[in-house]
Amino acid sequence: MNTAFREAAAMARQKPVDLTHNQQVARLYRKALKTLCSWTIDREIFIDEAIALRSRFDAERGCSNAKAVRLLKEAKTELYEFTHPDPYCVPYMPGGTLFMRNPPLPMEIVFPDGDIPADAPRHTLNPDMTICEAETGKSAVGSVLVDFTKKNME
Repeated sequence: MNTAFREAAAMARQKPVDLTHNQQVARLYRKALKTLCSWTIDREIFIDEAIALRSRFDAERGCSNAKAVRLLKEAKTELYEFTHPDPYCVPYMPGGTLFMRNPPLPMEIVFPDGDIPADAPRHTLNPDMTICEAETGKSAVGSVLVDFTKKNME
C-alpha cells in the first residue's frame, strides 16, 4: 500500500475505545461464540460446545489481575488460531447478501420542500443498518471504512 492510501484509511478509521477488563472478556467470549458458530453446523453440537466454552470462562472467574491478563492474552491467541477462513456472516453486515440492499433515502430526497413530519425517524444509520450511537463505538457520522476482507466496519 502506498502512503496516501494508508493516510486516507487512518483518517477514516474510528479511534478505539478504552475497555475495562470485564468488557474485554465479554467481547472475547462473544467472538469465541461467533467463531464456534462458524465451525459447527448442527445446533445441538453448538450448544454442547458453547456450554463447555462457558465453563472454561467461569472456571477462571475471580482470579488475580496478573493471571487475568495472561489468560486474556492466551485466549486471544487461541481464538486467532481457531478463526474460520470463511466465517459465517449475518446477511445485512458487510460481506453479507443483504448489505446495503435497500438503504433508506435521505430526508432531503423524501421531502424536497423541507416539510419533514414530526413523526419521521430522526436517526442516522450505519452501513450495516444499525442506528448510530456514539456510546456503542459504532458511529458512521462522516466517512466509514468498510473492510470487505475482514467483513466489518472500522
